[in-house]
Amino acid sequence: MQTVDHKDILTRFKNGDLGREQAAALLTGAHPDSAARHAPLTTAVAPPRAAVSQPPPARALTTAPAGGGPPLPADGYAITALHGRFPDADGLDAFWHTAVLGGRDAGRRTSGSPAGAGAGAGAGADDFDAVFFGLTPQDAALMDPQERLLLEVLWQTLETAGCTGARLDTLTAADGEPRAVGVYVAHDPLGRAAVAQAPAGDAPAAAGVTLPARLSTLLDLRGPGHCVGGGGAAFLVALHQALSALRAGECGAALVGAVGLQPGPARRHPQGAEGGQGVGAVLLRPLAAALAAGDTVHAVVRATAVAHPGRRAREAAADRLARRALAAAGVTAAGVGLRETETTVAATTGDTGAATGLAALVRAVLQLRHGTLLPAPGDSSAAPWARPHDQSGRELPRRATVAVRPTAGSPAAHVLLEEPPRRGPEPIASGPAGPAAASGELVLLSAPTPEHLAATARLLADRVLPADAVEHGTQDGRRLLAALARELRLGRAVRDCRLAVVARDTGELGAALRAFAEDQAGAGGLDGAEDRDGAGGLDGAEDRDGADDRAGAGDRAGADDRDGAGDQDRAEDRAGAGDQDRAEDRAGAGDRTGADDQDGADDRAGAGAGGARGSVRCADLRGAQGPGVLFGELPETRAYLAALWRGRRLDALARLWLAGVDVSAADTAGAAPVLALPTSALLRRPLREAGCPATDGPTPS
Repeated sequence: MQTVDHKDILTRFKNGDLGREQAAALLTGAHPDSAARHAPLTTAVAPPRAAVSQPPPARALTTAPAGGGPPLPADGYAITALHGRFPDADGLDAFWHTAVLGGRDAGRRTSGSPAGAGAGAGAGADDFDAVFFGLTPQDAALMDPQERLLLEVLWQTLETAGCTGARLDTLTAADGEPRAVGVYVAHDPLGRAAVAQAPAGDAPAAAGVTLPARLSTLLDLRGPGHCVGGGGAAFLVALHQALSALRAGECGAALVGAVGLQPGPARRHPQGAEGGQGVGAVLLRPLAAALAAGDTVHAVVRATAVAHPGRRAREAAADRLARRALAAAGVTAAGVGLRETETTVAATTGDTGAATGLAALVRAVLQLRHGTLLPAPGDSSAAPWARPHDQSGRELPRRATVAVRPTAGSPAAHVLLEEPPRRGPEPIASGPAGPAAASGELVLLSAPTPEHLAATARLLADRVLPADAVEHGTQDGRRLLAALARELRLGRAVRDCRLAVVARDTGELGAALRAFAEDQAGAGGLDGAEDRDGAGGLDGAEDRDGADDRAGAGDRAGADDRDGAGDQDRAEDRAGAGDQDRAEDRAGAGDRTGADDQDGADDRAGAGAGGARGSVRCADLRGAQGPGVLFGELPETRAYLAALWRGRRLDALARLWLAGVDVSAADTAGAAPVLALPTSALLRRPLREAGCPATDGPTPS
């Protein structure tokens, strides 16, 4: 081994080429970073070692920013959701399939992929669901295609994490501000498509407004944000900046997204040629908070490092960042079993521009999740990924690095990932037992239009409740139903078109949702499903309880059920204002039989929400005026609704939901893990001409 002069070591340490641990090791004769300097930047397992070097004394981790900064918590940050679309892969399951095949079988796509060759991020970039995001066709047509794609994947990432409903309010900044989610995005140059589509004299919609600000406004997120434009490392730089905001307490979570739309069709190029496309996002939270909340943790970010190379060689800059990230985490190169770079992703995605780092990180996270190493360039098949062990035989977590070397004018970035802490199996939260179980579960669903509501109901029925895989009446079916109902209440945004159904098991729910979707399709089109009398029933329902009879009510305040008010004052009084005991008594909380409830609302042996158990009731509140029958912000209202949930007054809750009350946020008792569900249906339509609806039918996704 060549002896290194002590003066040279100190000089390299002063210049930042060596971390403190590496310098100390070299001065004492050890070389813990030699493997890092010579390790190939490809997908590979580190060579086996007889022993792993002892890590330095425990200390707080840092993201190793060039200018210093506060340290990371010792447990790192969790990736609690990720979503993406790539060439021939509309979704991460399809992406994993194509990656496992090592670039073969390029024509295979998931059934949810848009029609046409090369389905994925770039397919139908001009197809967009403006209505879902509350935009007019004109506004949507003036948006850059990259902005539209980012808006979709950021929303879908939040939904995957169960954070578009009541849970979103629990993501708070250090000052207690709810919905404090930072938005950090990376993209290729914007504006060309928007300028080309804008009428003469009109500025593009994004002019003068930063992209994160627009996205935060559309999604009603209240954290910081930043935009990183161009370069293969752009996504990793955005992730590095998001961690800084999380460290500082500026947000409770951070969305980090990237989009790259290169010219040409969306297809893979084994040699990394032009034409690749990709879009996706991840949601980050402090690991401790994520575990406490029951979030799914896909991977843990242990350290990041970002820097421009200056006039130094690109390889030297990349090696320097690798050493800094490893030193920050107290990890040696021997402890890293996977290295993803811009080279390893090229065969899967092609040149994805600003989304290159995203594609590399997604590959790394999926390999950590599956415990499988994807084929490296030149390899033929995937291989199992064994966990490493320390000198005493103790099992260590799998670790991976994601690195993108600098290009002209862009920085280099390095991220160290680790598989999440191993936890025992988390049973699905049990539902009620005894007589309460016989009453079933109240499932609430909402969407912006009747068409979206029916499409989302179909997705749930097909993907979560397949007809040939559900055993009616089993205990597992009831427990899954309870978890699903809770997830829809807490994890999804409350929209104007609503559905309520009481079911005893997943089989009954699946049948009810399928029947509802088929009835809407058979009614001559979902757009025409609104009740012609203005009564609010999507299926023209003659609401037997009169809960949401808009024709007779005159206003939303008069649309309440017989539990409640004809006006706001009566609603508050019925809520038991200032009298919690009365609220609970109204809810029948102490009377599980519900036999003498005024509504006859929750007959345990009989009807569910507004009819036979398993039947669906729905309402369209898009034309409603005023605040509704109850003000959800009042403490008395929240107490009343919480008492209804405790007393399992499912019918009363269903009718309040259909009358415009947000009953979902009151059902927050107890902790339960987030349940993965399909994201809401997006009905994309072509935006070829601003303001001119296309005749093409919508593409559900």
